[in-house]
Amino acid sequence: MIAASAPSTRLEPLELRLVDQDGAPRPGAVVTVEQTRHAFGFGCIAFDLPEPAADGDGQDLASLWHGLFTMATLPFYWRWFEPTPGATDAPRVRRLAEQLRARGVRIKGHPLLWHTLAPTWLMERSDQEVEDAIRARITREASDFAGLVDQWDAINETVILPVFEAEQNAVTRLARARGRMHVIRLAFDTARAADPTARLVLNDFDLSPAYEDVIEECLEAGVEIDAIGLQTHMHKGYRGEEQIAEVLERFSRFGLPLQMTETTLVSGDLMPAHIVDLNDYVVDSWPSTPEGEERQADELVRHYRTVLSHPAAESLTYWGLDDASAWLGAPAGLVRRDGTPKPGYHALRELIHDHWWVQRAEHRSDADGVVRLQGFAGDYRVEADGQAHEVTVPRGGTVTQLGPVPAPPRS
Repeated sequence: MIAASAPSTRLEPLELRLVDQDGAPRPGAVVTVEQTRHAFGFGCIAFDLPEPAADGDGQDLASLWHGLFTMATLPFYWRWFEPTPGATDAPRVRRLAEQLRARGVRIKGHPLLWHTLAPTWLMERSDQEVEDAIRARITREASDFAGLVDQWDAINETVILPVFEAEQNAVTRLARARGRMHVIRLAFDTARAADPTARLVLNDFDLSPAYEDVIEECLEAGVEIDAIGLQTHMHKGYRGEEQIAEVLERFSRFGLPLQMTETTLVSGDLMPAHIVDLNDYVVDSWPSTPEGEERQADELVRHYRTVLSHPAAESLTYWGLDDASAWLGAPAGLVRRDGTPKPGYHALRELIHDHWWVQRAEHRSDADGVVRLQGFAGDYRVEADGQAHEVTVPRGGTVTQLGPVPAPPRS
């Protein structure tokens, strides 16, 4: 059953009503209930997750990934996805997406448009040609991956888009020429037309009021945002429950689901506080330490509890399973470079699969023929009278009536 550590805001009522063939209540009826999936998205990037045919450490890494996560973010960085016009990484990413979908994993594409990592070959084109190329790129990916990719970061980091100066790029140039809102609308409208079933996310690292201003501007302009993405890379240290809760509460005012899209917590020395752009911190070696790993485990549990405690949060994506492929070379993974899990991995697994999970158990209906349970929104397997039922519990809970298996008609 659900342990006391589960956020009360996440516990939904599951009521099973057992009736006989005449619809009368069946007191004392026995049912078996077990949870099979969380509706909340426990996510992680899966940029290079080994395929099932892999062996050795790679296969072990894949097993560790699937042992914890149910939602994957796959890479669609345009510069790397299409290094030369028309030559794309689509076959490899499609194989990875199909592998994950076969395991029941929900998939998010990141991102359809971003000024950083825009193709350098775009710079040779006029503004109109850049806009046409953006439209064609988004249409191609959203159409080709429809049915595999459930949702997209439609455009990434728009707060800084018009003033980005780290490198010249055609997307920022277009935003300066035609306006930031023009580029945002271009991304959302094109993706929506290409795959109307996909959910589209606005994502940013800037969690200041400037991001709120962009969201307000989008909503006033009629841009249809399905969820707000909030990045929390914490290479300089855990921001603390109070700050994370404040961010969630502040952005919940828009009435849209919130996704914690990019979370990292390091298990080694912290990045110096004076670093503004995390990309500017370059070191020869950034090792994980025993003390750092214990700190990371504690902070992971606190962070996940804080996020799940807010009713607007619908997913949390950790930005890297292992240190070997971690962003900036930081010891931010849940698995060491030698492939062994850190305390943080075990702490999250215990939290999600033990404390926040309805374990398989038998229950007996009360005098009114009712079994009353509490658990997270998600999917459940219910067995009654020798028959298995798949029950989905939405936010707000559900009432499900179960009757005996009808007798076959007489010949």
